[in-house]
Formats: sequence, C-alpha cells, structure tokens
Amino acid sequence: MPEDRGNKQGRTAPGTPSPAPGSATAASSSSRTAPGSTAPGSTAPGTPGPAASSSSRTGSATRHGFRGNGPGGGPMRNMMRGEKPRDFKGTFAKLLSYLGRHRAAVLIVILFAMVSTVFAIIGPKILGEATTILFEGVMAQIAGTGSGPDFTAIGHILILLAGLYLISALFQFVQGFIMTGVANRICYSLRRDIDEKIMRLPFSYYDKVATGDVMSRITNDVDAIQQSLNQSVTQVITSVTSIVGILIMMFSISWVMTLIALFVLPVSVGVVALIVGRSQKHFFAQQEYLGEVNGMVEENYGAHTIVRAFNGEARALEEFSESNDTLYDAAWRANFFSGMMMPIMNVIGNVGYVVVCVMGAWLAIQGRVTVGDIQAFMQYMRSFQQPIMQLSQISNVLQQTMAAAERIFGFLEEEELASDVSDDEAVDPEHVVGAVNFDHVRFGYDSNKPVIHDFSATVAPGQKIAIVGHTGAGKTTIVKLLMRFYDVDEGAISVGGHDIRQFKRDDLRSLFGMVLQETWLYNASIADNIRYGKLGSTDDEVRAAARVAQADHFISTLPDSYDMLLNEEASNVSQGQKQLLTIARAVLHDPKILILDEATSSVDTRTELLIQKAMDNLMAGRTSFIIAHRLSTIRNADLILVMENGDIVEQGSHAELLAAAGPYATLYNSQFTDAA
Repeated sequence: MPEDRGNKQGRTAPGTPSPAPGSATAASSSSRTAPGSTAPGSTAPGTPGPAASSSSRTGSATRHGFRGNGPGGGPMRNMMRGEKPRDFKGTFAKLLSYLGRHRAAVLIVILFAMVSTVFAIIGPKILGEATTILFEGVMAQIAGTGSGPDFTAIGHILILLAGLYLISALFQFVQGFIMTGVANRICYSLRRDIDEKIMRLPFSYYDKVATGDVMSRITNDVDAIQQSLNQSVTQVITSVTSIVGILIMMFSISWVMTLIALFVLPVSVGVVALIVGRSQKHFFAQQEYLGEVNGMVEENYGAHTIVRAFNGEARALEEFSESNDTLYDAAWRANFFSGMMMPIMNVIGNVGYVVVCVMGAWLAIQGRVTVGDIQAFMQYMRSFQQPIMQLSQISNVLQQTMAAAERIFGFLEEEELASDVSDDEAVDPEHVVGAVNFDHVRFGYDSNKPVIHDFSATVAPGQKIAIVGHTGAGKTTIVKLLMRFYDVDEGAISVGGHDIRQFKRDDLRSLFGMVLQETWLYNASIADNIRYGKLGSTDDEVRAAARVAQADHFISTLPDSYDMLLNEEASNVSQGQKQLLTIARAVLHDPKILILDEATSSVDTRTELLIQKAMDNLMAGRTSFIIAHRLSTIRNADLILVMENGDIVEQGSHAELLAAAGPYATLYNSQFTDAA
C-alpha cells in the first residue's frame, strides 16, 4: 500500500506480516519472503555470510534515492555501533529461562557430563598404578630381588581402565545427543517467538527498521545461539567438573606440587578476564554490522532492477564495500583478541609444567612420591590446562552468544500493538453493514507532523466512494486508518455504527478486501494464490471467483491451468494477469467493504478495460473505496472526495465537481491538457 508522505514508498512496510487467514486480501508488493542465511561461523572472519534473502520488491530501503523504509531513510540508522551489551546479566537470565523449559533434559545432560568426566579423570590415577607396578618390577629384577613386573595385575588394571574410558565415552555420547535436541528445541522456540512477535508489532516499527536486520536476528543470531548451546553448555560442565576433579586427584598425590600447579590458575583467570573485557564490544559490533550488511544486500537485491536502471551499481558497490570493511574491522578485532588467548594460555601452562616437573623429580628422589604418581600428576597437569583453555575459548563464544541473544531479546521486547478488546466486549462482524463514518480524524506518522488534519466523511452502505488528490495528500493514509494499521490521534472512525477500536483487529480486517497497484503473489499454484483470500475454499469456488474476475479464460490457456506454479517473483505471468488474480482473490474473500488502490494504473488501456469490468463485478452491492489518479476511471462514483494536505477540500459527484470549477475540475482537466 503506498505511503502518502510526499514520496511513494514501498506498498507494504518491510517485514510486515501477510494478511491473516480471513483478513483483508491484500495484493501488496513483493512476491514472498524467502528464508535463507548462513550461520555465523561459517564464513571467514570479517566476511558476511550470504544475506538472509528476501523477496524482491519488498519495499525495503535502498541507498540510491529509492528509500522505502519510512521517514528514517536507509536501514540501520538507529543501530548501535560497537556498544557493549546494555544488560549482560539480564540477557543471560532470559536465555537461562529458555533452558529452564527443558529442565529435566538439562539435568540429565549435567549428570551424564559429570559422570563421563569423573570416569575420564580417574583413568590417569589408575594408569599410574600400572606404571608403578611396571617400574618397581623392572627395578626389582635389575636388583635381583624379584622376578620382574606383575603383568597379570597390569592386565587387570588396563582392562579396568578400558572399561572406564568406554563408559565415559558412552555417557559423553548420550549427553551430546540430548543437548543437541535441547539446543534445537530452544532455537525453534526463539524463531517461533520472533515470528509471532513480527505479527504483533505495529506498522510503525517497520517504518524505521531494515528488513535485512530483522531477518539477521531470526537467522544469524539464532544460529549463533544454537551453535553455542550445542558446543558450549556441555563444555562448561565438563570443564568445571574436570578442574574440580583433577584438583582433588592432584591433592591426593602431592599437595606441594598441586600448590605449584595452582599458581597457573589465577594468572590464567586474570588473562581471560582482561581479554574478555577488551573483546566483548568487538563481538557485539560484529553482530550489529553483520545485520547491516545483510540489510544492504537484501535491499540492493530487492531493487536490483531500479539500481541498474539508474546506473547505481558503482554507488551500491562503494557503500557495500564501506559497510563490509567496517564488518571486517570489527570481526578482525574480535578474532584477534580471541586468537591471543590460546597462545598466552599455552605459555603460562608450559611454565607451570616445567616447574612441576622439577619439583616432582626432587620429591621422587626423596621417596615422597612414586614414579607412577609423577606420571599421573604430569597427565593431570596437562589435563588441568585443557579445561582452563576450553573455558577461555568458551568465553569468546559466550560473548558472541550474548551479543546475539541481546539483539533477539531486544526485538522481542519491542513495544507491541495496543491490546485488542476482549472477546466479550468485541463487536461481532457477522451482522455489520458497510456504513463508514470518519469523525474529525487527525493523524500523523509523527505525532508532531500531522498528515490528516481534520477529516470527516459519511459513507452509506453500498456506496462507491472515490478519493482523489495530489501525491502526498493523505489518500492511502485514510485507508490505513480505516483498516487500523495505525490508530488515529484524534477523532474516530466507525464501521456499521461501531468505533473500529471496538472490533478485534482480525475481525475488523475480515470486513475488507483489497486490490492494490502492485500485486502480491507467492511461489505456489494459481489456485492456491486465489485461495489465499479464503483458505479452505473448494476448487469450484476458486474457478467461480476467477470467472467473476475475468481471469478464467487466460488461466485456462496456461500450462497446467489452475495448477501452474508461479515463480518467486510471479514473473511467468503478465502484470495485467497478476492483477486479475488479485481481483479473483478478493472476489473469493467476499468482503463487505472493498478498497481499490490504483489497481489499474500500471497496465495498458485494453487490459485496464478488462480489469475495470472485473472490478465492476466485484464492487456490485459493496461499499467501495477507490483511490485513483486516472480520474476517468471514477466518473461513475457515487461520491468523490478531493483531498489536499490531509483535508477534504471538495466532495460531490463527477458532474457536480466539474460544474463547481474547483480543485477537482483543475485536476481533471490537467489530465487532458497534453492530449489536447
């Protein structure tokens, strides 16, 4: 639906949900929105993944003078750049609430991860006993005091050790399997909540937010959380369990060597804290810029015809390169800091390892520890470094996860549409007639800049009302207010004698059918596209609607007839044929009030006559609002409202307004000046 704000912007705000079943049959812009994105981490640092693709002609903004995202201009204007999460703890708590819905499965994962880790930790201690038996047997044999190692005892120890490692591996597999299911269910819930949120957001939200950014949240950001849950949760559990268990085992061998080894821990924690503090802002910026690049790719792809027509390729490439360079810089910094962590941790670990080796040799000479204990302690020392390094790596992943989660929860917390009236108080639309009354309506997309100043009009049931005026006069805004896409600032609009705010939104919109200038068809059969006006209708009903809309003849000549699949942009049928299909959809919907917004302005004269005949069939007996620039098409309207700057300056029939020689007559005669 076009905006009347001085520039004809996209017919439907980007990301705006399609009409719900039973609601107005909008023939709005774009073919459908196609999902698609690449999970974070699947591309090289600093290189955005493929943009979440959207349909062409979504009305999203472009940076080439064809802005379609409302008053704010290009996308990402309101995006934060390089900020740290505003509420890290709050975001983490919200993410935990999603995990809490799967409490039983998470507890099983924790239990299995701990058991698996404990079994793996016991292994080196048992292996050390085998080493001690082997060493003492060899030394006794050399000294002539024994017959050699007890290989039977060593074999029993090795069998026990193999059993422990097998059980550990089994528990690890089970907990990984369960956690994968939990992660996928959580991400399913997030995507469902985002999708439901999209339906509850007001149209004003999409006036200022880029489609690509919204899609990045439902694809890239959710994928980042999914990967983190799959990999990081169990790693955190096993790492913490490993650290605690290894410390216990190390103390059981030698408290002196353990204290030396523990010197590594505070140094490691300090290094991790320092790097995390410096890198968090870069991870957040990386996610933000990834959304910006996605939005730019989506809008340039959606308007690629316009970009080429106005030779905007160079400018598009330049602006994309600029945003891509910014993303590269943020990603490089984030990955540089995360890459520093492992080498630094290795250096710290190796220093501690050398010191412990020297101390162990000294204790062994004194006879305070056995050779097997030293071998086990060295294994524990190496194993002790691994969970610490894992936690340092996980801290980087968690930073990206928290940045992604904050964007998701920020979207979920956006202000929603005002609540509908309760079912008990709502007006039943079943017996509502098509009478419409505008009572001193005042409205502005920005409350300080009204578009409609003082609009009043009364429409009787069955009347054909034409709304005309210059571009930006407020014609389409009136229709948006009528369907309650926006609420009026002052005054009231009533349908059938009831204020439209007394209806539930779905019930109100079920009274309307819409046919717009730019058609909205999706990748499905012709029959399914017509059936969108009344889901569940039979094939006979679909064909009957097509006949009324003058579309049955051309459909019958197509390959596969009604079963022919329309491609993603519906470009395998002509513009006029697409318009006839949207009229057929509105016929099938059988609305009480019809809205025709420039429905014939983009077709040739012959097709216009065919469409006009179809619309006459559709308007018969219905209250109809016709927005038209071709004044020749509304000469038979019962009432013509002439608008200027949001107000009605004239109203009457075609003949009366011509006789008045006012603004309508000037506008009408101007359309024939060139021809004369």
